[in-house]
Amino acid sequence: MATKGQHVVPNGGKWSVRKAGSSKVTGTYSTQGEAIREARKIAKNQSTELYIHGRDGRIRERDSYGNDPVKSKG
Repeated sequence: MATKGQHVVPNGGKWSVRKAGSSKVTGTYSTQGEAIREARKIAKNQSTELYIHGRDGRIRERDSYGNDPVKSKG
């Protein structure tokens, strides 16, 4: 897992929100959508990253709600 942020991860047929680097889950939800909504609220409040994992456990999407370390032209 990355160093900061909230992760939405599969957990025994359900979906959990977990702070990066923590073994404890913040909450467990029946659907991935519910977990994403809760994780997004936390990420916005803490100005951190949101990582959404797929069923295979790999990160499939990422949103930033803090200072974006990547500078882009344009």
